[in-house]
Amino acid sequence: MTIIVDPPNAAGHGRLWSHLASDSSFEELHAFARDLGIPERGFDRDHYDVPSEWYDQVVALGAEPVSSRELVARLHAAGLRRRKKPRAR
Repeated sequence: MTIIVDPPNAAGHGRLWSHLASDSSFEELHAFARDLGIPERGFDRDHYDVPSEWYDQVVALGAEPVSSRELVARLHAAGLRRRKKPRAR
């Protein structure tokens, strides 16, 4: 069971964001996020969005730094990847 975080490289709302995920369960992920004080609104389908200024703290508290590609691969391997639903036309 591992909490993983990718580098802050996703732009949005005028800042950079990391993605915080678990490669074993959403329960583990939610507990880690709660302990950090990350608001539930930061959860997006299969990960939490974490602002770049939190990255060092997240790693210091035990999240394993991984590439964005590895984060997605590990979510897929664990069966936890939840993709966006296509928009209706």
